[in-house]
Amino acid sequence: MKEPHNHAQVGYSMILVAASLTAIALIALAIGADVLFGDNIQRGNTAHFEECKAIDFKSKDCEKYWDRINNEVSGIYVDLGK
Repeated sequence: MKEPHNHAQVGYSMILVAASLTAIALIALAIGADVLFGDNIQRGNTAHFEECKAIDFKSKDCEKYWDRINNEVSGIYVDLGK
């Protein structure tokens, strides 16, 4: 039976898997104390959107929403005055 000589490829794959698991572990350690990390980000973004909606998206920091409003799907129609 012919030997496939792919031991190096298997070794590189194992190194890659170990590195990715290490990266995941480091990320988990970094945000481990804050178990609601993603939830806090979402709540902050939602609050910012609601503040922008209250002032009809006229503020400079609300420009990022301009391309997503004034359409049938969003149901929000404002005069942006670009």
